[in-house]
Amino acid sequence: MSTTHYQRPGWIASRVLNPAIALLARMGISLLSSRILEVRGRTSGEPRRTPVNLLELDGERYLIAPRGTTQWVRNLRASGEGRLILGRRSEPFGATELGDEEKVPVIREYFRRFRFEVGAFFDIGTDASDADIVRIAPDHPAFRIGPPPGAAPGS
Repeated sequence: MSTTHYQRPGWIASRVLNPAIALLARMGISLLSSRILEVRGRTSGEPRRTPVNLLELDGERYLIAPRGTTQWVRNLRASGEGRLILGRRSEPFGATELGDEEKVPVIREYFRRFRFEVGAFFDIGTDASDADIVRIAPDHPAFRIGPPPGAAPGS
């Protein structure tokens, strides 16, 4: 898995778009499955928050990092758990990182649903083959999210 690929957000994304999406999520308004991801900082131990797009596919839920190995990716790799926040609802979860081959249907669907927002970060087109997606998969960490560690089955 790639640990070096990262596309830094521009001024508009970091100063306007992300804060606006985060504000709406705090108010309980989700734009296209947006949530606030909270993950404990791997060095500071402090909670770190960022807006993300939650992908639901075939009964599973995923977080994908279109910009690559971001700080939230590094923190989630270190902790293996986090929280998704929408309004007053806070949902703890556990995360399992996907291997590159496992990412193919997940990246394909993420790109299809959120292409207008994240398309610039993926070096593929709408007709991308599985081989094309496997080629870019190392640059886009993806996590399956589920019950938090230690949660009782079915809770």
